[in-house]
Amino acid sequence: MIAPLYIFVFLGLFSPGPNVILLTASGARFGFQRSLPHVLGVAVGVGITAGLTGFGVGALLIALPQLKIVLQTLAAAWILYMAFKLWTAQASGEPQGKDRPFTFIEAVLFQWVNPKVWAIAVAATAYTDGTEPLMAAFLLGTAFSGINLCVCFFWTFAGSLLRYLLTTPLAFRAFMRAMAVLLAISAVLVFL
Repeated sequence: MIAPLYIFVFLGLFSPGPNVILLTASGARFGFQRSLPHVLGVAVGVGITAGLTGFGVGALLIALPQLKIVLQTLAAAWILYMAFKLWTAQASGEPQGKDRPFTFIEAVLFQWVNPKVWAIAVAATAYTDGTEPLMAAFLLGTAFSGINLCVCFFWTFAGSLLRYLLTTPLAFRAFMRAMAVLLAISAVLVFL
């Protein structure tokens, strides 16, 4: 039961989505080290979200379509706001003014409205069928946090390596705008 769960979680979290896009962009904009609070916040937040599905919160979202619509609307608004921030990022590649990476708390909170994380977490509960809720929450929370920490490190490091290629303002702006468009598309996908 554990190995298939880990494979499912890895494939779900490694594929492009809001976290992958934001962490890659953060690595490119701020470097690996400055992005670590963001990385750690994502790993913790994803674990909390997945653990909650083990207690049946995912089933609640399915049973209450109104709650799902509220979550989708909040997620889309937040994702579009972040896409706007990427679109308008300084072309120099050097953060200026109040420009900074996500804090640990911001990254944790984002996971609670991240539709991709909820979808993967709800689907992953199938791997814990027949398990008591506390154990299911523990299995899902630790699997998601541990695996996602490695995924976050990978994408943030990949983004930090891109800094060496994005040496001109034009290249940096093109990259940030591509990330912004991908992020905006993910906001639209929230409602599908």
